[in-house]
Amino acid sequence: MNQISNTPKPPYFAVIFTSHRTAGDQGYSEMARRMVALASKQPGFLGFESAREDVGITVSYWSDMDSIQNWKNNIDHKIAQKLGREKWYSSFKVRISKVEKDYGI
Repeated sequence: MNQISNTPKPPYFAVIFTSHRTAGDQGYSEMARRMVALASKQPGFLGFESAREDVGITVSYWSDMDSIQNWKNNIDHKIAQKLGREKWYSSFKVRISKVEKDYGI
């Protein structure tokens, strides 16, 4: 079970990745673990949350847009993106938003 990310006081940014997976694992689980470990070491990374049923949703949190762009351009992440387009996802969408306010218990 994923934890709810302990993000700092806003503003910060959220990258929302929604997807439909193709059948079978085809190395997906191992790559997902590698990407979480790698992302967590990137400057500006604040945390992530993920859930999968019919539609998968992963939200990663970042301190600024430059950090998001640097992660997008990371060479290992680019390999994962290519494999995702070629074999792991039948469809996906990425949305980026600025978090202006958050609250919870």
